[in-house]
Amino acid sequence: MRIALITPYGREHRNGNWHTAARWARFLREAGHTVRVQQEWDGYPAGLMLALHARRSFNSIKAYAERFPDRPLLLALTGTDLYRDIRDNADAQQALKLAHRLIVLQERGVDELAPHLAAKTRVIYQSSPDNPRKPAASDRFEVLVIGHLREEKDPFRAAWASALLPESSRIQVTHFGDALSEAMADTARLTQGKLPRWHWSGAVPHPAVLKHLSRSHLMVISSLMEGGANVICESLAADVPVLASRMSGNLGMLGVDYPGYFPVGDDKHLARLMWQAESDPAFYAALLSHGRMRRELMRPEQEASRLTRVVAEFEQQTASPA
Repeated sequence: MRIALITPYGREHRNGNWHTAARWARFLREAGHTVRVQQEWDGYPAGLMLALHARRSFNSIKAYAERFPDRPLLLALTGTDLYRDIRDNADAQQALKLAHRLIVLQERGVDELAPHLAAKTRVIYQSSPDNPRKPAASDRFEVLVIGHLREEKDPFRAAWASALLPESSRIQVTHFGDALSEAMADTARLTQGKLPRWHWSGAVPHPAVLKHLSRSHLMVISSLMEGGANVICESLAADVPVLASRMSGNLGMLGVDYPGYFPVGDDKHLARLMWQAESDPAFYAALLSHGRMRRELMRPEQEASRLTRVVAEFEQQTASPA
């Protein structure tokens, strides 16, 4: 089948949406489909459209639905879709109606949808290949934060938590991610100058980030909203425990009984968990154990199988060329 895969972000953005699109394109090609990845649909006569992001991809979704109203249209919902845009944005709401299938990236995403929309929704966990652990530094306890600096990520929460750690702590926090505004860059530089435990590395190539992750002790994801974070998949693939803000997208990835949650925006609680992970071997082992169980949901073969099954639901319905 010919598939138009629409992502609002290109390779140059190096964000989660782009990595998802690139991975899905590869899975679908391996399954025998022809896939064209575009930021905006150019009229390519595909038998199926798979779009990421209801609001940002709406123009492509609308144009495809108008030209090919009987051809299947699949829509993958991001964090800003699920937890913001579908509540008050007319384009995002219309995209939900036009889609024949909705895809959410973790099990709690379905909870955000009305029953008639939930009925046409499928869960596809994202994935990352195994990233074998490397020897970690012995002179420090290295904590990573991975993600561009933007409001939805609450990007400085781990930095502020690092200022509350006991003096005896060996924790050093490194943040990988570009600043998406000059104000964010200014804040990052100011924070780095004031907090000796926190270092901002800026934009770093993805393979280098994964290499650094493989020899780290801990990863923090402090987001205010997430559709299903790639960095959680990558951390579990490297057998690196996660501390996460207790919000729906992270609960859907890590499970409700995961022991490493802190309240959204609570740097004091996060600091306590960081210190506990460093100083309490039993707590660290519990984080590892829970993470390894959830890892089984996020293997590439699982993601590929779920994605190709959703597409296969429509293969007999389309009259477009294979």
